[in-house]
Amino acid sequence: MQFETPLVPGKLVKRYKRFLSDIELEDGSVVVAHCTNSGSMKTCIEEGAPVYLSRAKDPKRKTKFTWEMIQINDSWVGVNTGLPNQIVFEAIRDGIIPGLDKYKHVKREVKFEDSRFDVYAENEQEQCFIEVKNVTMKVGDAALFPDAITTRGQKHLKTLIEVKKSGLRAVMFYVIQRQDISYFGPAKEIDPAYALALKKAMDNGVEVFAYMAKVSPTGIELSNKLDLQM
Repeated sequence: MQFETPLVPGKLVKRYKRFLSDIELEDGSVVVAHCTNSGSMKTCIEEGAPVYLSRAKDPKRKTKFTWEMIQINDSWVGVNTGLPNQIVFEAIRDGIIPGLDKYKHVKREVKFEDSRFDVYAENEQEQCFIEVKNVTMKVGDAALFPDAITTRGQKHLKTLIEVKKSGLRAVMFYVIQRQDISYFGPAKEIDPAYALALKKAMDNGVEVFAYMAKVSPTGIELSNKLDLQM
């Protein structure tokens, strides 16, 4: 995925009210940028760190910028939780993910029962529902999810089990928007119920994909698949 227009550089002043952040631009002015990440953003908040913003397309939007990434330990961490859906959709559509590369028809935002999944793919042999999650938290060498309790995330796992029981393929896809980690796992200490729900989903045939993403000011692309350690 490439950014359509050049991003705007700045430095993080602070994040507040979950969805807002103050950013100092290169000319010294301070702007308010929308923060799409509703989680705690543990291990990817550092006041004074370099950041990049995108300009809002809608001229009527109150916040004229969206916070896209922050530099932590000399590498970029993607904090826009809306982008992984697009990244995975494009990767499956273009057939570049082994195991998810045989689908002829790929759509975004498709409902199953009372849930709406991020990606739906099909071919002559099967139908597949894919839920995508953004991961930014780093503990040691591990990327962990979630960084805050998520009942919504548990609901998605339960519905993926129902997808599998109905005879369709069910996939949980984690996009880790940073490069300084070695493996992926559930954040048991933060949300033990989610960790149990993930194990139950896997025991019921839900597949898990965890991919590292290379984040840069020009674009974000999936790189290598990570091992899952429960």
